[in-house]
Amino acid sequence: MNPLPISKITARRFIMGKQGLWPGRRFSGIKGTATALHQMDALQLDPLNVIARSQDIMMHGRVLDYRPEHLHQVAYEERGFFDYGGTLFLYPMSELPYWRLHMKRAEEWKRLKTFREEHPKTMKEVLETLRINGPMGNKDFKGNKKLINSYRGGKDTSVALYSLWITGQVMITRRDGFTRVYDLTERVVPPEFNYSATEQEAEDFFARKSVSFLRLMKEKRWRTVFSNYIQRKLDIKEAGKRIAALYEQDVITPVSIEGSKDRWIALAQDLPLLEELDAGRIPSAWQPLGPSTQDEVTFVAPLEIVSARGRAKEVFDFEYIWEVYKPLAKRRWGYYVLPILYGDNLVARLDPKLDRKTMTLHIKGFWLEDNAPVNDPNFADALGKGLARFASFIDAKKVDIKAIMPKKLQNHIQKFVGHL
Repeated sequence: MNPLPISKITARRFIMGKQGLWPGRRFSGIKGTATALHQMDALQLDPLNVIARSQDIMMHGRVLDYRPEHLHQVAYEERGFFDYGGTLFLYPMSELPYWRLHMKRAEEWKRLKTFREEHPKTMKEVLETLRINGPMGNKDFKGNKKLINSYRGGKDTSVALYSLWITGQVMITRRDGFTRVYDLTERVVPPEFNYSATEQEAEDFFARKSVSFLRLMKEKRWRTVFSNYIQRKLDIKEAGKRIAALYEQDVITPVSIEGSKDRWIALAQDLPLLEELDAGRIPSAWQPLGPSTQDEVTFVAPLEIVSARGRAKEVFDFEYIWEVYKPLAKRRWGYYVLPILYGDNLVARLDPKLDRKTMTLHIKGFWLEDNAPVNDPNFADALGKGLARFASFIDAKKVDIKAIMPKKLQNHIQKFVGHL
């Protein structure tokens, strides 16, 4: 099968568009929040709240009038999604039957298996306490033993809760702030999703999801992503057979991207979309409800799948590493730097911080890429509008933009943020 040749711009637009991030916000309200989440396939969650949590910044870039309470409602009140995993993501509740395979195989994780074998009484007590009392958080358990060296909690009940959650016996029923509140799985999951798919069904599902989430991926990377989903190692031979079957069943299609020597894959159902984008057309279903990213920049969240984990370099030729866990002396940019999307490209970055006492949004650093249209008044307008929208989203009353240079650009932006 001959690969479909596409330009690098087409690849970039396809990845962003399928993720709902380009050419502008096309979702609105609580219903739109749920639709956007389904479009994304998965949303990575993170507790840090420097200006807003990463997941809320992601949703703000997709949903025109997004508020954090929208996410809580669709996930924990309407039970449309569940959060799960060693790397924490929010997934559609309809996927839970397939994730049961991952949960079953997680029972063999060495550290947790050893813990359960050494603390059977604690495991039983935590489960029974939840059964009797209903929803409880970690702080509601006193704990019987302090665990100095555990990476999942400082007391035995904390690790027991985590083990019960990762193996699917309990689920997160809601969050208080970002604090997890657990309950028995059967009391959280809607009845229609409270079952386990067969091993074959689950592995077939994740074989496809491995491609669906990334939209475009290098064929050679598929084996690693798929193995992580199903919690089972594949050798090269088995991976080759499975890839061949996906081609034969018309699940995936090969793609070649301008300037890349690698063989890429996409879902076969997206072939017409790739062809439409490569012809320079924007799908009608992608039309924004408000300003496009050309009219108003979008600030890209740290854990955004289009740019995290090295994809910024791969997709945008934009060097981006989230430096929040780096020592101060080793940071090149700043603590919580966000890339800036203008049109279909990442053209700058800024380091924001919210002073919650004065509700002032401070731009601590600002850096333009070499290709940024710094002298274009349209870009200045788009940056000012995007910053004003973002400040309103986080309820800032003032914006300090002294770090934005050149001065001419700063003065232009001030017109948009000076009257919040």
